[in-house]
Amino acid sequence: MRSRFDKQLNQLNNNLLEMGALTEQAIESAVRALSEQDENAARGAIELEREIDSQERAVESLCLKLLLEQQPVAGDLRLISAALKMITDLERIGDQAADIAEIILRLRGQSYIKPLIHLPQMAARTIEMVTGSIDAFVQKDLEKTKSIFELDDLVDELFRIVKNELVELIRKDASCSEQAIDLLMIAKYFERIGDHAQNIAEWVEFSLTGVHKNGEKE
Repeated sequence: MRSRFDKQLNQLNNNLLEMGALTEQAIESAVRALSEQDENAARGAIELEREIDSQERAVESLCLKLLLEQQPVAGDLRLISAALKMITDLERIGDQAADIAEIILRLRGQSYIKPLIHLPQMAARTIEMVTGSIDAFVQKDLEKTKSIFELDDLVDELFRIVKNELVELIRKDASCSEQAIDLLMIAKYFERIGDHAQNIAEWVEFSLTGVHKNGEKE
């Protein structure tokens, strides 16, 4: 019985890795759409969001099967519970990558009002956070979660810089305000992606220690 359960847990890890990879691809497609004003990349990010939704349903189904058909001990129960929380954050990351892509499609044909420097930096850090948080879960690596929290601080600082730059542009030239607001929304989506990646890291900690940062205990 335990052997079958372990195989299903391994399948859960593999499914989470696949969902994490799809999420990374969605962010990368959104970034390419932003940097190169690539409509195909934007549409690719939107299509990947649908695949992420499908993968979320598959992982959720497996988690419920493990809970209902098996008798998980405390550590396994934490792992399954954490996985259920994590897929919600991954699904929302996919949504936000698609939201970024939709803004890019709306901006097609327009020249950017400023060189894109900090937005791609934000994107790179958020991809790193998503990858690191999933790796921490699969590898059961508590130390790896600490780097995720540090990267979130960096993403928050980059968001502050982007916001201040765009506000200053609007102050100097109100005619650029519409695109500035769109770019600010993109920055906000990247910041939210970072927040969701941090949430995943926190659930990894819970799966390993039984304690969550918001005070929840096993």
